[in-house]
This record gives sequence, structure tokens and C-alpha cells, in this order.
Amino acid sequence: MHQPSCRMNDDEYQLLLRAAAVCRMSVAGFLARSALNAARDLDRTAADIAGEKEMLQELFALRRHLGQIGNNLNQVAKALNSGADAPQAEAVLAAVQRAAKRVDAFTQQHLGHRTAA
Repeated sequence: MHQPSCRMNDDEYQLLLRAAAVCRMSVAGFLARSALNAARDLDRTAADIAGEKEMLQELFALRRHLGQIGNNLNQVAKALNSGADAPQAEAVLAAVQRAAKRVDAFTQQHLGHRTAA
């Protein structure tokens, strides 16, 4: 058995931890699988790999943003269900609409990039 190692900065390591967690894999397993997938497809360019990194970063940002909006929406629902006013309701709904547009734009950009390749 071989055990290669690598170095990365704090931001890269945090990105790796989140990616491994989302895939429900250990960090070592995620690294091994990712490296082997890249090694098996040497025709991919550095630009393709960089594009995937940007895509993952955007997906994680979208996930965090949607989680925050979900929390806000739950607070609005709780207030309305208890008979209280929810003056922030319009702002939360506007945030939902902005997030939906962001997801749509991201999806269109990614699908457009994929079909062009």
C-alpha cells in the first residue's frame, strides 16, 4: 500500500472537508477517488479542472445562501402562524426570488458550458 501526501492552505482544506462531507466520504477516500478520476482522464485540461473548482465553490455558496433563506422563511412562517406580523416577509420572499434566479443562472451557465464542450 502507498500513502501519498499533499499540502494545501486553510481555504483549500476547508473546501476539501466540505466536499468530502457532502459526498459522505472520508477526506482520504475523497482525495483518492478524485485523484484517480483525474489520472484516468488525462485529456482534461487545467481549465476544465479549474472550472469544476469554481463550480463547486459556487454550489457551496448557493447551499449556504439557501440555508440562510430557509431559516428566515421558517421565522416568517412561525410568526404568521402565531398571529404576529411578519414585516420581513416581503424581504424574505425577494431573497427567495433572487436565490432562484442565481440558481437558474448558474445552471444555465454550467449547462451551456457543458454542451459547448
